Amino acid sequence: MKYNSNNYIRTTLVVALASCLLASCVWRTNDTAPSVARKWNEVLLDAIRNDYARPTVHARNLFHISAAMYDAWASVSSPEEPFLFGKTVASYTCAANPVPTPSNLTAFQEEAISFAAYRIIRHRFSGSPGAVGIATAADNLMIALGYNLADESIDYSQGSAAALGNYIASCYLAFGLQDGSNEINDYANLFYEPVNPNIEPENPGNPGIIDLNRWQAIALTLFIDQAGNPITGAPEFLSPEWGSVVPFALTDADKTILSTPDGDYSVYYDPGQPPQIEDPTAAGKEFNEYKWNFALVAVWSSHLDQNDGVMIDISPASIGNVQTLPTSFEDYDAFYNLLQGGDGATGYSRNPKTGLPYKQQFVPRGDYGRVLAEFWADGPDSETPPGHWFVLLNSVNDHPAFRKRWQGNGEILPNLEWDIKSYFAMGGTMHDAAVAAWGIKGYYDYIRPVSAIRAMADRGQSSDDTLASYHVDGIPLIENHIELVTAGDSLAGTDNVNVGKIKILSWKGPAYVIDPDLDQAGVDWILAENWWPYQRPTFVTPPFAGYISGHSTYSRAAALLMGAMTGDEYFPGGKSGFEVNKNEFLVFEEGPSVDMTLEWATYIDASDQCSLSRIWGGIHPPADDIPGRLIGEKIGPAAFALANSYFEGSN
Repeated sequence: MKYNSNNYIRTTLVVALASCLLASCVWRTNDTAPSVARKWNEVLLDAIRNDYARPTVHARNLFHISAAMYDAWASVSSPEEPFLFGKTVASYTCAANPVPTPSNLTAFQEEAISFAAYRIIRHRFSGSPGAVGIATAADNLMIALGYNLADESIDYSQGSAAALGNYIASCYLAFGLQDGSNEINDYANLFYEPVNPNIEPENPGNPGIIDLNRWQAIALTLFIDQAGNPITGAPEFLSPEWGSVVPFALTDADKTILSTPDGDYSVYYDPGQPPQIEDPTAAGKEFNEYKWNFALVAVWSSHLDQNDGVMIDISPASIGNVQTLPTSFEDYDAFYNLLQGGDGATGYSRNPKTGLPYKQQFVPRGDYGRVLAEFWADGPDSETPPGHWFVLLNSVNDHPAFRKRWQGNGEILPNLEWDIKSYFAMGGTMHDAAVAAWGIKGYYDYIRPVSAIRAMADRGQSSDDTLASYHVDGIPLIENHIELVTAGDSLAGTDNVNVGKIKILSWKGPAYVIDPDLDQAGVDWILAENWWPYQRPTFVTPPFAGYISGHSTYSRAAALLMGAMTGDEYFPGGKSGFEVNKNEFLVFEEGPSVDMTLEWATYIDASDQCSLSRIWGGIHPPADDIPGRLIGEKIGPAAFALANSYFEGSN
């Protein structure tokens, strides 16, 4: 039986990433029972799965709750110093008096941590569609821990741990009302307005688009968000002004204020304008970066068929170990393999932990591409990309070969200290990735592949002005992948009505899947006006601009942070991954056709695989991906350095 679509992501990431895939290895807690911080982190992740799919909002929730737990712990620790408790952050002051020395330090910290996390979770998720279940889970944990839910005092002067936790929570809740997120109005947009009318993917083409460089909202008969919630109407752009939210380690030196007639955008690590359909530098050139980027997405959609005879090695022997990333758009075509898929990965000759070569694993490329697209997607019941990396962090923490030495050095830390510090650092990193990526998304407002591919194809082809349907803004022709419909073609239609239109060799789309337990759409020639990303028919594409890729930004930043915290760029044992069962894993069609194991040698390899998944899934072109990876490379180390300064008492 297949995974139910309502628990797909939770099943795949919570259970699967918690599975060690070394020969005869079982994941388990490598020390004692889970810490109270871990228990609250699990409650928080489950709350996110039962809320609306808002990766920006939940990155902030993960940070604020992790930071509040850290403050509750650090308020009675030395040399560590709190982040907000007793500090002024972005003009907000959380006044603090000395905390009386507790007689039982650990018990005091656990109680303060619990009240801080509990109060924020109950407040932040009170309007969630799953609010009742979230509240019940939080209440039950408090009761199981033996704490009094009715204790709402904030007077910790007499040494009450509960009051300290409540007070710290009150500071974070007040801080959150003036941090630029517009939480008081349920994070509503302030001034952003789309320039394009909605695209209606259930109808052919994209006839209403005005500007081929700008984002479009998606209108569907039934739209179900990334957390499985039905949404009425076309969803608005999520968090276009999120660059104005108070970050963690991002600084004013990293920020540029970019003005529009509607308002000012705060843009961190400004990557500059993405490729435009009208490229003034491309006069006389055959290569147009915009057209190449979106044509590549169309070509890669032809890879999603396990019957095309292409077998690839997906082990670390061939996948991973990308040496360098391109730094300019014109170099992308040398990094990505347009026709065969994949990037500049070189693989590894040996596992550095065992000294043995990585065992090769050949699978159909069509299975691999589809599994990646679903594995890293934000499907129903997901904790969203920032939460994914908390799940992965927890799975590493549970590995029997992992030792909780900060930066790989010194004494093994108790579970509570390790969890508190690693959650604080990961929370700050994920929050900064959201602030940076969505500030860029809002200002540059860049188009998604489903809009660009259909809009270009509506205009025609741009490769040969002697052929039919030529238009300067048309899609480029690529032999055996993007071609013109000719007379006698199976797609020509009655009275050759479709002759001269563009056809694409592609995944055929959800209309060809009646029963996802039995049916597979497959790959064949389709009219480009009907092109569909490898996504659910009730979702199509996330409701915000593509440039830059949030997945790439989150993942690269988190991967570098994981290496810094653990002192090792490799997963414990030199390899980790996820078991995929034949004809059970894929949700919205049958497949894959074989068993396989997604494998990663390093945290960066996992992040790079995540980035490629969004291209095979039809969500991002390379132009969205690489800037996200490069910005993530700046965010991860900066967040780690700042978190470490609090741990060392040197902030």
